[in-house]
Amino acid sequence: MQPFTSFRPGTDPEEATVDTTRADLFRLRVISAAEATSFLLLLGFGSVLKRATDGDVDLVLPLGLLHGALFVAFLALWVVAWYRVRWTVGRAALYLISSVVPFAGFFAERKLKGEQERLSTAPAPAPASA
Repeated sequence: MQPFTSFRPGTDPEEATVDTTRADLFRLRVISAAEATSFLLLLGFGSVLKRATDGDVDLVLPLGLLHGALFVAFLALWVVAWYRVRWTVGRAALYLISSVVPFAGFFAERKLKGEQERLSTAPAPAPASA
């Protein structure tokens, strides 16, 4: 098994191996779950706590910064996965929309896990003959 490799702009998706594509989907799964959790913490904990204490306890800024950083990371990894996996526009849009709807990030993580597992069981492509 090859080690995980990072995305390099200009890399031909044909050169991406199944292992690198699976690694990209794994990274997107992890960041999707983290981003969804931070969104729920921001909405459910930070905002409610701020209003319940009349602003004495304000966690909106730190939770908002954390969520914002995770969202930007999600977007970057989403673009890489779209490029590597060659999703249709509809499938890519589904994953993008899931990042802004509460609880939908967990749904996306499960769908991505299924895609990652399908790549694991897919037959390896035959080597090209010269």
